[in-house]
Amino acid sequence: MKTNTLLSDFKNIFNSNAERLFFSPGRINLIGEHTDYNGGNVFPCAISLGTYAAYGTRDDDVIQLYSANFPDSGIISFTTTDLEYNKADDWANYPRGIMYYLVKHGYIFDHGFNLFIHGNLPDGTGLSSSASIELLMGTILNTAFDLGVDQLDLVKIGQEDENNYIGVNSGIMDQFAVGMGKKDQAILLDTNTMDYQYAPVELGDHVIVIMNTNKRRELADSKYNERRSECEQALERLQADLSIKSLGDLTIDEFDQNSYLINDDTLIRRARHAVFENQRTLRAIDKLKQNDLVSFGKLVNASHVSLHYDYEVTGQELDTLVETAWQQPGVLGARMTGAGFGGCAIAIVEKDQVENFKENVGETYKQIIGYDADFYIAEISDGPTELKVEK
Repeated sequence: MKTNTLLSDFKNIFNSNAERLFFSPGRINLIGEHTDYNGGNVFPCAISLGTYAAYGTRDDDVIQLYSANFPDSGIISFTTTDLEYNKADDWANYPRGIMYYLVKHGYIFDHGFNLFIHGNLPDGTGLSSSASIELLMGTILNTAFDLGVDQLDLVKIGQEDENNYIGVNSGIMDQFAVGMGKKDQAILLDTNTMDYQYAPVELGDHVIVIMNTNKRRELADSKYNERRSECEQALERLQADLSIKSLGDLTIDEFDQNSYLINDDTLIRRARHAVFENQRTLRAIDKLKQNDLVSFGKLVNASHVSLHYDYEVTGQELDTLVETAWQQPGVLGARMTGAGFGGCAIAIVEKDQVENFKENVGETYKQIIGYDADFYIAEISDGPTELKVEK
């Protein structure tokens, strides 16, 4: 997105000039799905699609937010002393919640501002537009008000916003991937300990293609919280006999030997996904480090199978994209990414085959589902940053 477009859009809406510009990425998760709230490992990366903002200072205490993605909402206004959740303000609660928690943590906002936001992440598709806007707001406030908040603390405030202000019981992965992103690197994060390491994603002659089902997925209204609750129940039953803090503490053998403690078919399958996916993620990193892309791709495929059968979060749209992708030449692996129930999938595709891939998968998807899927090349990018204002 061109910075001068942002500047002129800001002026059109607020009739004043923007002083600063910012960008915050979205994210994909290469492998390790629904493990982040189960104390397991995840392997996400920030991507070049994301959320842009133009910022201008005000000399009163009014905050005005406008999103080009939700033009019907118009300008949403509140003040620095009025930061409580307001259902009528819809999308604006995500950035507002960041301010709310920064104030709770002792930070002070001594003036208002105008903010124009425009994202090129498809909304509600599992590329984490909510974490993108949370970390965008955190970065803007940290920079513009010179707060000096540590980046990892901003990540945690983003999760606090999502969990307690918005009401989605998500893990830390989305905010961490967005906030700590590095160009051409994914992050192996142990959500139990918060230990993390960067790993170069060197795909050689392959690229990551994002496949958007174009089926919106409202996370707060989906079965996300239900899945989390099922995993908590399974863990509780295992803890009757095992001294573990999370499902991520278990090896595959330990789970097999103790799954009888759960004694419920659905709960066993939910927990099995969490345990096996965690171990799959660790193996996938090793394969990537060894430059064994074929084995890495097979683990990516296995992840989708587990999400389909054991975790039941895929659905016809995602399954159609992924299963069609598996049949295409030059594809190493494909899986859903994000919470599921719609949203996006990813495929690792040979560069020379990308156009054929899009055409073939797109055609099959439209025949079966009845409307188009969209395809994007995912470039792995840095986390949130201030952009240069072109004079």
